[in-house]
Amino acid sequence: MEKSNDRPGPLKPRRTFFDSENRPVPRTPRRDFGDDVPGGYRRPESRPEGRDESRPDKRADGRGGRSFDGPRGNSGRSAGGDKPFYSHRPAADHNIDMLFGLRPILEALHAGRTLEKIFLLRGTKNSLTQEINDLARERGTPVSMVPAEKLDGLTRKNHQGAVAFVSPIDYMPLDSILSGLYEEGKVPFLLILDRVTDVRNFGAIARNAECMGVHAIVVPARGAAQINGDAVKTSAGALNLIPVCRENNLRDSLNFLRESGVQIVACTEKSDASLESTSADMTGPVAVLMGSEEDGISPEYLQLADHRLRIPMTGQIGSLNVSVASGIMLFEVLRQRLQAAK
Repeated sequence: MEKSNDRPGPLKPRRTFFDSENRPVPRTPRRDFGDDVPGGYRRPESRPEGRDESRPDKRADGRGGRSFDGPRGNSGRSAGGDKPFYSHRPAADHNIDMLFGLRPILEALHAGRTLEKIFLLRGTKNSLTQEINDLARERGTPVSMVPAEKLDGLTRKNHQGAVAFVSPIDYMPLDSILSGLYEEGKVPFLLILDRVTDVRNFGAIARNAECMGVHAIVVPARGAAQINGDAVKTSAGALNLIPVCRENNLRDSLNFLRESGVQIVACTEKSDASLESTSADMTGPVAVLMGSEEDGISPEYLQLADHRLRIPMTGQIGSLNVSVASGIMLFEVLRQRLQAAK
């Protein structure tokens, strides 16, 4: 009878070895001991390309062993430096543009800090969330109720069901901007953006606007690009110079501007009137309306425009980047004003 201790035990999983660039070493026969020996692992005879032979193999903690840093010396990244090993984890919070926790966000609202957007855990109802919603509504700060996965993707820290982004700028009310321009004897020159969501596009547009003499940029409270450090950097600091107005209802803002004597000029490729052949006089109070790159300006806003103009093009591509299109439209306004001032 076969004894139980005569049976072979379960096979142990073979250990995987990695080289200095975190690539698995191929499994090859141990030729040093003969070809009849079962296959195993053999270290490569030469070091991988790009490795410094004179540098000793030391780990970050000072102990011996191979370093698993990538070719650029980025610990925790793959050999190409494109994706981290733990790609499911969000990026580390390396700036102070984010607040997390109900009480810190509530105190920031009480202190008058300008918040770009607030995310609260969906289904959370208590006195703190109610007070945050009330204060955010008074200040025009958008609040979104999101699942826990969304919050976990924003930060790795204990967010307690609440995350907020701090705005690097202070928003200005549109009515105060307009009344101040009229009191100073200036001719209002405004730029209105409808659902421009790309951060770098928004930064480039802000740079165009500041260079062309725009007095203020008007954006909706929802559906607009987040103004963060990337937007300020792309704008070359223009967002620190030009006021930005965040309006809860863009339709009401357009009606307010029209009632205040400001004509609305919409840039749309769906118009038959071309920019170079139009007789639209933009030397007076004017607000240029630009739409999103996906579907342009919303139809309800197009109906409120006094002029609908398209940019002439002769190429095969039928559309322009919104930052480029805004620069062309703003330049036309500046050109007319400079010509009228001669």
